[in-house]
Amino acid sequence: MARENGDVGRGETWKKQVDDIKKIFDFKEVLGTGAFSEVVLAQEKLTGRTFAVKCIPKKALKGKESSIENEIAVLRKIKHENIVALEDIYESPDHLYLIMQLVSGGELFDRIVEKGFYTEKDASTLIRQVLDAVNYLHRMGIVHRDLKPENLLYFNPQDESKIMISDFGLSKMEGSGDVMSTACGTPGYVAPEVLAQKPYSKAVDCWSIGVIAYILLCGYPPFYDENDSKLFEQILKADFEFDAPYWDDISDSAKNFISRLMEKDPAKRYTCEQALRHPWIAGDTALCKNIHESVSRQMRKNFAKSKWRVNAPYNVRQLRQLQNNMSSSEKGTTPWCRVASQRLT
Repeated sequence: MARENGDVGRGETWKKQVDDIKKIFDFKEVLGTGAFSEVVLAQEKLTGRTFAVKCIPKKALKGKESSIENEIAVLRKIKHENIVALEDIYESPDHLYLIMQLVSGGELFDRIVEKGFYTEKDASTLIRQVLDAVNYLHRMGIVHRDLKPENLLYFNPQDESKIMISDFGLSKMEGSGDVMSTACGTPGYVAPEVLAQKPYSKAVDCWSIGVIAYILLCGYPPFYDENDSKLFEQILKADFEFDAPYWDDISDSAKNFISRLMEKDPAKRYTCEQALRHPWIAGDTALCKNIHESVSRQMRKNFAKSKWRVNAPYNVRQLRQLQNNMSSSEKGTTPWCRVASQRLT
């Protein structure tokens, strides 16, 4: 029998104490592993319902308590049809268990590559769902800070399945008038102001959505270089192009939409609300021409199938070394930041 544990001083009941989680759930198979957690497919014995259970050993949390507490605080606050929901929380003597909504439709790029027909309109529909969810987060004072294709999952295998945003390990709740400055995110998707180590806001999520939209329409990332310092320089300058022939059949409206989100100046960058009103999202300017062959070919070529990652995982030490190397060889240039490693917490 689980015992509930309330938040001290707030009267909220949110964490259920249990001696053995397997008295409540049948663990089926491991869905994924991360730096200090494992996600398991589990079936609730009482109801037969299936969930994704994030199992976090307490010994692995030492020194990282604030990170998981932040993720729980964010997840408990949000409820949106396009965001993976936190259903429950259990605590045993040696583990913390986050009972998450199970999404079974697979990753974004997998679905696109498997399609036989894919259009701008399909991409517009996907991005509209992401914008709607992120706009909801922003209204709630939450910044995701790590939007990328790996964190966009389909709810179920059906053709018309909705898209779901996952992984709130790097998310942040804004205070009144708060600005953030912690360098975090995933290389290739982070906004210029993050790399420049400037204070930033929810506009960083809008930049990331622009990058994702770009990839959805051509199959390759807007910024890429084998040399890390050159990659970061491209991002800092917002130096991207709509290259021929890959963009020849893409509408001017789509290019305008992306340019509004991938605006270097965060003050001029479109907000989610503005982006939702853009004709490419709200109107009928997204073309219905089949672009599947070109996009899927480029996705296969440019992204690693295992996790659809264009960049190898970075860690803080590597990026600090990169920063030190650049500062010694390129005196007088803008300092480069560290970017948190790609991760499943």
